[in-house]
Amino acid sequence: MAVRRPHTTPSSTSTTFTDLGVPAALTEALAAGGITTPFPIQTATLPDTLAGRDVLGRGRTGSGKTYAFALPVLTRLAASTSPRRPGRPRALILAPTRELATQIEATIAPLARALSLRTLTVFGGVSPNPQVSGLRAGVDILVACPGRLADHLKTGHARLDAVEITVLDEADHMADLGFLPVVRQLLDQTPRSGQRLLFSATLDAGVEVLVRRFLTDPVTHSVDSSLSPVAAMSHHVLHVSHDDRLPVLVDLAAAPGRTLVFTRTKRGAKTLTRRLVAAGVQAVELHGNLAQSARDRNLLAFSEGSAKTLVATDIAARGIHVDGITLVIHADPPVEHKAYLHRSGRTARAGAHGTVVTLMTDDQVGDVRELARKAGIAPTTTRLRPGHPLLTRLAPGQRSFVTPPVDHPAVTDTSRHDRSRRNAKPLSSTMPHAGSVSPHGTSSPQSGSGRGGRTAAAAPARSSGAAAFSARTHVGARRGSR
Repeated sequence: MAVRRPHTTPSSTSTTFTDLGVPAALTEALAAGGITTPFPIQTATLPDTLAGRDVLGRGRTGSGKTYAFALPVLTRLAASTSPRRPGRPRALILAPTRELATQIEATIAPLARALSLRTLTVFGGVSPNPQVSGLRAGVDILVACPGRLADHLKTGHARLDAVEITVLDEADHMADLGFLPVVRQLLDQTPRSGQRLLFSATLDAGVEVLVRRFLTDPVTHSVDSSLSPVAAMSHHVLHVSHDDRLPVLVDLAAAPGRTLVFTRTKRGAKTLTRRLVAAGVQAVELHGNLAQSARDRNLLAFSEGSAKTLVATDIAARGIHVDGITLVIHADPPVEHKAYLHRSGRTARAGAHGTVVTLMTDDQVGDVRELARKAGIAPTTTRLRPGHPLLTRLAPGQRSFVTPPVDHPAVTDTSRHDRSRRNAKPLSSTMPHAGSVSPHGTSSPQSGSGRGGRTAAAAPARSSGAAAFSARTHVGARRGSR
């Protein structure tokens, strides 16, 4: 059983990383990146993790878990005398998605370089050859997704017998995605004497199995329940007709700042992205049907600001961390409250304010009401049409629109559908009602706006893309994956 040790989290002004025991080399590297004040999850866990204890840490998404486990990993390896050996990492960090693994490594890499430590990411969807070369050259910290790492173990390119410290990040998401059997196989190959840290937003039954089997006399620290409200996050439900869904989305997404829009299916994300682009919104898509290079390119465009709107499936609910997401829109309301909370957690991160909007049609009223109850929120519900003044309050600022190139897929796709609108049939996998959803519900450095192109005071009442999209909305969809 995990030991639940009472603790008092000092105020942010009274505790420093040095006070918590972080070595000077790391505090200086953190300060160089503008990070000087620990978050509560870091303040709570670092004394135990730095002392070598197994720790179970719970904190909602955006609470700062990445540094909470990165700092003890780096500290331990810097103090260790074990040499770096080919194919035998000294620390292992398991993450459920490629995007999360990439961002964990990006967070750790600058600190690792300051300590002359080498990092490597391993995940599927890309050629294994560069990963094999990196493993052969020797690596201190391996950040990996379970499936691809298991492949490298089978082929003999990696061994886990030299791992001194193991981290499971987003353990509950690992369980949701069905990774637990592989995770158990991997952990069984790490030394029992090694230190193990498990971080999760929720502590479900699957996570408890991992805790009992692999953690030794762990200390549990819970900072913010997964259901506790975020004071800086406001929740709104917009009750709209099917025909008004896209015009309302266009209005909100065309405002300054970064907007993250969630759909249920991969096809829905692709279709909605094309409709937004055709309406003049700078949008990119993120879902499992994209090649890894396209996923990386689109996420980079969103994070750097060349695309202000990202349309994604639940692959982005916990796998991305982009500063300055001011608005999250549930174009397809999820059924499970955990999915709602994780999606919504992409905004209001690190103390910033954020707004969460759920679009709801008449047939979704009961589902959305139950979703809000289970999520522990009391959203403001408003029935509205395009042009309603609330849209400007939810997403303030001048609306901006750009004209996509004539050869852009959004333009050709919209033109094709405009020519056949009289015979258009509902597209089942574009924007299904909540009753057919089956969703599967960490941290950039502790921290956009303006859009290029022509501007307008408000979103167009109806673009050709909006019309085509509105003619193809709802009907129950087949179950799809991210």
